[in-house]
Amino acid sequence: MTDTLDAAAQGHPADSRSTAYQGTLLDQFRAQTDGQDLWVFGYASLLWRPEFEAQEQHLTRVWGWHRALKMWSRLNRGSPECPGLVFALLPGGSCQGVAYRVDRDQADEVLVRLWEREMPMDVYTPNWLPCNTPQGPVKALAFTLPRTSPSFTGQLPAETYRQIFQQASGRFGTTRDYARQTYDSLRAHGIEDRALAALLRHADEKHSPAQA
Repeated sequence: MTDTLDAAAQGHPADSRSTAYQGTLLDQFRAQTDGQDLWVFGYASLLWRPEFEAQEQHLTRVWGWHRALKMWSRLNRGSPECPGLVFALLPGGSCQGVAYRVDRDQADEVLVRLWEREMPMDVYTPNWLPCNTPQGPVKALAFTLPRTSPSFTGQLPAETYRQIFQQASGRFGTTRDYARQTYDSLRAHGIEDRALAALLRHADEKHSPAQA
């Protein structure tokens, strides 16, 4: 997931139609969780910076979606001159992460805070994704990204990743540190993301003798 409010810097001007759309969508999700526990699926920064208290958490996997460092960031992990990258949940495959349960008494407050963090503008598509827990299957809130979004990077060449890891920095730090923190947190949870490990090798190439 993105850092707070980064989606607002993705080239989507704030207007009354977008604000009304987001407000209506939030109302729908609030109504769906009214009086119930809230489950949230964390797959990137929510693993190391959830910003809410969960009553329980479990390793889980969602099917039909995969984690990818393929969303442009022009504020928090990059700039308009040198855009950075943040993670998105894209269609296809599967994704290991953590399912967090928020007690019903705090669910609405946490949902609104998550919305402010991930949905300031029309970038992510929120979804209820099924995942297994020791208590049985639940539906967890996850913020996904359609490939039709202008914030979706598509396939980038290795040289572009090297440049981004070496240069992209925003108000919350560098893309490199963000990706590394996510990778380290995944490893701490016992999750191995080979695709991310391969990308991070580009981040280390500038330290090799060949790049000196």
